[in-house]
This record gives sequence, C-alpha cells and structure tokens, in this order.
Amino acid sequence: MPLDHSSAALLTAVEASPLAVAAHDKSAWVGLFAPDAEVNDPVGSHPHVGRAAIERFYDTFIGPNTIAFRVDRDLVHPPTVLRDLTIVTTMSTGATVSVPMHLRYRLVEQDGVWKIAYLAAHWELAGMIWQLLRTGLPGLAAALKLGPQLIVNQGVGGALGMLRALGGVGRRGKRATTRLFAAAASTDLSAVRELLGQRVDIELPAGTPVSVEEFTNRARNMRWSKVIAAGRTVTASVRLGAIPGVAVVEFATDGDGITSLRFYLDSV
Repeated sequence: MPLDHSSAALLTAVEASPLAVAAHDKSAWVGLFAPDAEVNDPVGSHPHVGRAAIERFYDTFIGPNTIAFRVDRDLVHPPTVLRDLTIVTTMSTGATVSVPMHLRYRLVEQDGVWKIAYLAAHWELAGMIWQLLRTGLPGLAAALKLGPQLIVNQGVGGALGMLRALGGVGRRGKRATTRLFAAAASTDLSAVRELLGQRVDIELPAGTPVSVEEFTNRARNMRWSKVIAAGRTVTASVRLGAIPGVAVVEFATDGDGITSLRFYLDSV
C-alpha cells in the first residue's frame, strides 16, 4: 500500500511522540525515529545522533519525568511539521516547569512508515534552569539529581555538550530579530535591507523564496510574540494579517548576521 503523503499523515506521525512520552513507553518513543536520526534538544546543545544516543536521551530527560504537551498550533509544511507549544515537566522531586517552545520535525519515509529524521527543540535552557530553581527545594533537588543522571547516561562530554545551549545568539539575536520584524511591519525597506545585509535566504512561506522587497510588503503590520533564542537560531510566533505561524531566523556561525528567514504559516 502506498504511504499516505498528506499533511494529516505527517501530523499523525508527530503526534505519536507525546502519546509515547505520556505512556512512558521508551520503545515506542525511540521507535518513532529513523536509525540515523538527530535530536537537538535544546537547539544549541550537542546533538544526539543515532538510536543508542536517542535512547540515552530518553533515559536522562524523559523517563524520570512526567511531561505534558500543551499545543497551541501545528504547522505542516511537508516533510516538516512545526509545533508551537508549551511543555510542562514535573520532575521526580515534584518541581514543575512550564517551558515555551517551538518544535521542528523533519520526517522521512522508511519501509512504508513516516519516521522522524531530525528534531529541533527551540527553548531557552537558562530560563528553564532559573524557573526550576525558583521552585525552591524541589527544584534544587531536581537539579542536583539531574547532574549525576547526565554523567551516567551522557558522560562528561555529554554533560558539557548540554551546557553549550547556554551560549548562542541569546539576547542579541532576539533584539536583532525584533528590530527586523518592526522594520518590516512598518514597511521600512531601507531598514530591513540594512538589518538583513546582502546574502540572506528568505522563504515566505517556508519553501517559497521571496525578495527582500516582497518580504517587506507581505510582512506589513505583522505581529509577533514568544521570541525564543536557542543556539544560533531565533524563533517567534507570528501573525501576518489573519494568518498565524512561526518564523525561524538563522544567524551566521561566525557573527551576528542573519543568514536565513523562514516563515511556517498556517495553511487553513
């Protein structure tokens, strides 16, 4: 039977992840991924590549906790699904954190089944740590427990790799992104050109290249919220007129210049 390539089929494959997480079904969750899949969670940390690494990721961050997905919007741009959501995690010590997030899944067909080939979880590690510690003793206990779990499951290199997520473009990237959006929303073409520089890929919607002029025109009066900096990427929930979506802004690895701007928009 031919594989269903519809948006609904891709979304169904992605929705299997929170179901397996809620059921604490490690085998089912790991089985959603392609054998050579890559998990970046959070973006900016050292990636987890391959089945064994993804199993260790589950043992460290998913298995010991109770995790709920509060999805605001799903955006399907085959073969990518982007989820605009908040994840609520209750640690084994009772500490609970609520983390605003954008999740990007890229899927591939393998043996007649959709598999996750790439997962990018855009959320801010520093904000989560601060929120965890503010819960008091349960949060402190959770942090002290997580350290040894990281070492056991990920090794010293893996633990240090997680801390890489504390770097990236951070507040600078968020300020640059909001300045760009403000310039585009006010149709200030000269300011948009200055902020974007010379060589920037713009897709609006994702997969459809447009010029700087067309982007500025289409983004007239745009609105944005939930701006997240993770690694060299800033994501934001946006609204272009009546159309909601998520913008993904990529920054250069060797500076603060923007290299690409993609809008995943609601097709409904």
